[in-house]
Formats: sequence, structure tokens, C-alpha cells
Amino acid sequence: MKRLALLLMTLAPLAVAAQTQGVTKDEIVVGTIQDLSGPLAALGTHFRNSLQMRFDEVNAEGGIHGRKIRLVAEDSGYDPKKGVLAAQKLVQRDKVFAAVSNLGSPVMLATMPLFLERKVLHLFPAAAHPSAYEPLHKYKFQNLPSYAIQIEKAAPSLIKQHGYKKVGILYQDDDFGHDVLAGAESALKSLKMPMCGKATYKRGATDFSSQVATLKGGGCDFVILGTVLRETVGVMAEARKTGWDVPMLVQAAGYSAQVPALGGKATEGLYGTPLTPHPYPDPSNAKLNAWIAAYKQKFNTDPNAYTAMGYGQADLFVMAARKAGPNLTADSFAEALETLVREPDFLGSPRFKFSKSDHLGSRATRLAQIRNGRWENITDYME
Repeated sequence: MKRLALLLMTLAPLAVAAQTQGVTKDEIVVGTIQDLSGPLAALGTHFRNSLQMRFDEVNAEGGIHGRKIRLVAEDSGYDPKKGVLAAQKLVQRDKVFAAVSNLGSPVMLATMPLFLERKVLHLFPAAAHPSAYEPLHKYKFQNLPSYAIQIEKAAPSLIKQHGYKKVGILYQDDDFGHDVLAGAESALKSLKMPMCGKATYKRGATDFSSQVATLKGGGCDFVILGTVLRETVGVMAEARKTGWDVPMLVQAAGYSAQVPALGGKATEGLYGTPLTPHPYPDPSNAKLNAWIAAYKQKFNTDPNAYTAMGYGQADLFVMAARKAGPNLTADSFAEALETLVREPDFLGSPRFKFSKSDHLGSRATRLAQIRNGRWENITDYME
């Protein structure tokens, strides 16, 4: 009887793991939905690569409690309808244990319920929308402050420092843009300032002449942007073409080295809110330089801010999975993450800390500015 009891105790963790979707004795299956072919492909490709890079490193070391991580990446093209099909495949066919770093607020909002209803962990989406962590849900976690939080912290600092009097906003007309708008309205309310003007555009737009004319005509002396990469460049190029050199602030969705690379002089002076700084080589940071070289060798391209962000999110997954122990389930993972603290890393990320009552790992935001064709951090993290 003692031998039987010992055998049952030994097999118990494997029996539980066998009942957990995406977990076998040898493997953990992780899914991600990225834009690999649409307007955010420059982001999505790097998120996918960075997840793969971190998981490959862990697998080369023997995995997590003997299990290798297998990443399954699906393409949404930044289209919520395609995203839903991708989510259905990941949940029903690939039977993933967790979804990590899903890209884009519209895609995330359309797909997150599909994961949660099947008790699949929804972790650290590359979409800084409050629904990623609110309302509190056992299986959803976010490490990035919402776009609203970013603007609430960053905009008042710039407005007070430079004495701007008439603040306007140009934003994408969807859930992403509306969250940026909410942050702008909250920031101006705290300063007891009215909004100078509002202008919107539809996802995928390329002509911003009417929007710029509206804000310029309203006399705005500072503009908040609820835009992503190429739209940020398009708006600034249009403004400069008309001779309007108004200062602008973009949230993390528009913070990328691609913006000054594509926009050139038109984007000089743009303010941004990096959640993880762009990984420029740094003579004082040997670990960062080695990481940049390793990424370039592996994928034949330079890393960017989204690479660093995705790598950090993959590392959070690894830390929580290790802490959960050999008996890995969605519940044990969530409980491990709720007690996890990750200190600032060599990539420049802030401190992340989760709890049972708060599944947002950080509310820290900092300011950067494009100077001489590259982003420079101009503040530390504002908690």
C-alpha cells in the first residue's frame, strides 16, 4: 500500500498537467496573435521574434521543469475579424496554454473573450488598453500601463513645463484612440484646461490634411496623438508641410525608431512615452550590446523597442511558469504571477509587480524625444 501511495503521489502532477490544455510532460504550448502582414507588421514581426528568442534560450537550457516551450504565431493583419479566426485556431486546434503579447487593441478586444472563456491565460498583450487588466479576472494580466495612464502622466508634465495654453488631439477612431482621448481629457481636467480641438481618422488612413487643418485652424499650440507608426509620420509630415511646427506627444504605440527613420526631419522634436526604450548600443551596457548582436545574428535585422518589450514579456512568462512549479496549470501560473516581482532589467524596463487584487504590473511612464534622428530619454519613469 505504501508503494502504491508513493506511486500515486509521483504521478499526481503529471495527471493534473495532462488535464491542462497546452501542457504535457514535455511541452508548454504558447500562442501569440501578431500583425505580420498589415500596417503594424513592423511591430508584429519583432514581437514574434523576441518571444521566440527568449523561449529558444530557455529551451536550450533544458526548458521549464523539463518542458520545452513551443510558440505558435498567427497573423491578424491588424484586422479584428482575422484575429478572431486566429484565436479560434489557437484555442481549438493548437490548444495553447496561454496567449502572450497579442498585438493591437482592436484585435485584443475581439479575441480576449475567446481565450478567457476556455480558461486560457491572456498575458501581457501588446495593447495598452485598460480592458487587458480591468475588470479583475483570474486569467488576464498586463504589464503595460494603458494609453490613458501614459497620457495622464506625460501630458501635464510637458504642458506645465512649456506653458502650452491650447491643447488638441488627433486620434484613431476606435477603442485604442478612444483610450488615448480619455487620457487627454483626464489630463486637461486636472489642469482645468479646455480641449482646443479634436480630430479623428479611420484605421488605415493615409491622408491627414483635413485633420491637421482643423487643429491648426483652432490655434492649438500642443497636440496629443492617438496614432500608430505610419500615421504618426503622416500627421507630422502633413503639419510640417503646411508650415505648422506645433509640438506633439505620441503614446507608446507611436514610439519607434521607425518614426524618425521614415519621417526624417518632419518628426524632429516629437515627444513619446516609451514603456521600454529603443535598444540603441550603449558602451556602458555590455549585456545589452550582446543581446543586440545575438538578435541580429538570429533574425538578420536590428532589434527595436517592440523587440525589447516582447522579450521582457516572454521573460515574465518564463519566471511565472518556473515559480508555478512542475504541476503547471492555469491556476498555479496565475497564483505564481500574483506574487511575482521583476526588477528593472538591462533593456531599461521598469519594475513589474503583480498582486491578487491588481493584475497591472506597472503604471510607470517616462518621456522621450526625437533629437537628431533618434529617441532620447528625457525623464526617468514617473510612477
